[in-house]
Amino acid sequence: MTERPPEVVLDDLAAPVFAPHIREVFDSVGPMAADLAFVPDELKALAVEAEGTDDFGDAHFEEGLAVLCRALTDDVELSAMGVISQHTLLLQLLRNRLRVQRELTRHPEIRDIEIEAPIVVAGLPRTGTTHLHNLMSADPALRSLPYWESLEPVPPDDERGVDPDPRRERCDLALGFMDEAMPYFKRMHEMTTDHVHEEIQLLAMHFSTMLFESVVPLPTYRDWWKATDQTASYRYLKDVLRVLTHERGGDRWVLKSPQHLSCFPVLAEVFPDATFVVTHRDPVAVTLSMATMVAYSCRMNLARPDPTVLGAYWRDRVQDLLADCVRDREALPDAQTIDVGFDEFMADDRAMVERIYTLADQPWDDRARAAVDAYQATHPRGRHGGVRYDFAVLGLDRSELEQSLAFYTTRFLS
Repeated sequence: MTERPPEVVLDDLAAPVFAPHIREVFDSVGPMAADLAFVPDELKALAVEAEGTDDFGDAHFEEGLAVLCRALTDDVELSAMGVISQHTLLLQLLRNRLRVQRELTRHPEIRDIEIEAPIVVAGLPRTGTTHLHNLMSADPALRSLPYWESLEPVPPDDERGVDPDPRRERCDLALGFMDEAMPYFKRMHEMTTDHVHEEIQLLAMHFSTMLFESVVPLPTYRDWWKATDQTASYRYLKDVLRVLTHERGGDRWVLKSPQHLSCFPVLAEVFPDATFVVTHRDPVAVTLSMATMVAYSCRMNLARPDPTVLGAYWRDRVQDLLADCVRDREALPDAQTIDVGFDEFMADDRAMVERIYTLADQPWDDRARAAVDAYQATHPRGRHGGVRYDFAVLGLDRSELEQSLAFYTTRFLS
């Protein structure tokens, strides 16, 4: 058995340390960042120029884009690299919208594609959602979203049929830089080009998603998102899934995102025939590990990351998500929903997948079993090593968290 690497202590959350060649890149982009601004009309114009079309589809997304641009300007102090990366992200999302709409216009039959009975996993990070998602996605009978496809769901016209796919090459390059800038991130959440990914990246094309908060704290955008009906964004997600099905096939989708915890009534309306899997784990441990992961990754975008500010932000966001989960759990139909405890799942993950398949009426056949077994054999838990978590570094107090989250543990973990 291969020995696991020892745990690491992330002792540079407040003053990130980068390898010299990465620091050189960060220091060199200042002049480029100075010329960029988060202005919706300017971003849209750049996207139109790049794609050669000006049809973004339904204009409902523009409100979220405007709020996000204000938040990125006023709520947070981005580093030069942060300005560039977030400007690049928003521009790519707008370009993705144009490409998706172009396909919907070219092929109106896409809207007739049924997204039938998806399996939807809802749970906080660190509750087993990623492992569960990966196990089911290993089954070739289920359609999942690889990371490269989530970043660019539809290729530009001049790249159709090009082999190897330039979208994969661009993803390789981006992840290569990320791995060098954040070498310990894979200990908390592994990312590879073909790694199965959340649809949160697709929801971002509607500019109504928690993705942006996971990059930097955005209280103005957070408050807008919490107060906004998410039905339109999930209906847009369904249209994007139709386009992706038209592009690369697939009969039954398996989906996953933490933000689904706040959207149970919307999920039940937009995907009425879905099987819903809600994961649960000690929320105190989850808050600590999630806040640590975000604090570590924020070094890519914040000028002066403060782990205590990030700890407080994600303490409150976790409580928001879990409060919504408790309030709206009954919105999910009992006959189509299963609650999965982390300890039970880890004790026999294969058996839990079989239970979910039974509920979902998905064949647990030889091919599915072989695929899940093969994934487990090549992806042992913790193979990249672990991280030592510390409440104090993030300004968190264990006993206070236990008290503030007791409403959730009483409901699901007692």
